[in-house]
Amino acid sequence: MFCIDNRCTDIYFNLAAEEYLLKQKRENYFMLWQATPTVVIGKHQRVEAEVDTDYTQQYGVRIARRFSGGGAVYHDAGNVNLTFIETATQPDFNYYLQQTIDFLATVGITASADSRLGVYIDGQKISGSAQCIHKNRVMYHCTLLFSTNIEALNASLNGRSEPEVLAPGSHIVRAVPSVKSEVTNVCRHLQQPPDMRRFLRLLFHYFLSENGENPIYRFTRNDIEAIERLKRGKYATEAWIWGN
Repeated sequence: MFCIDNRCTDIYFNLAAEEYLLKQKRENYFMLWQATPTVVIGKHQRVEAEVDTDYTQQYGVRIARRFSGGGAVYHDAGNVNLTFIETATQPDFNYYLQQTIDFLATVGITASADSRLGVYIDGQKISGSAQCIHKNRVMYHCTLLFSTNIEALNASLNGRSEPEVLAPGSHIVRAVPSVKSEVTNVCRHLQQPPDMRRFLRLLFHYFLSENGENPIYRFTRNDIEAIERLKRGKYATEAWIWGN
């Protein structure tokens, strides 16, 4: 498995990179990345139902839509994102979930999972995940709250329910609502928490060294050009973010 230590914090580039690796590549990848403050909603969600847009506009929190389903999540510099992309005939998403739990055990965290592939410490959520399949390619990606601004997270993920307004002859397409959970940060449960930079190094090298030495992959110029085209043509557009 190739390991990518992606230092770019542009949410639209990173979401485009995931789709590019899923659809245009054939190798297996693990990508570690972060983003500036952003609410990322699932493919089948409505922005207004998930996001307090007044808050996000006031505080400069971006809004993005990912390629996979699932619920809305909040990203900032205290959150880490793990993306696993592989070629597989029989997807086993619990395998990726367990890898995250196993890593947490190496830093002294005893975590558990639920049926929706969330990760918890003492009943409080620290990680949510989403999955998708494209032909024989599978993607599993998850958040991991290390030192996220919980106040900003709760304020951003505070959408409003509105009645559907339909044109004559149209039909209702139900959006997928998020399931609210009480959240916590990993750093709160460590006696001597490392700083964020060291935590990222520990996480990346855990997967880099898994099953022997996995090679590091760096995006080529052609990769970056293709990802930027997908970003500009899809992920950074209002039509994609707001239109579904």
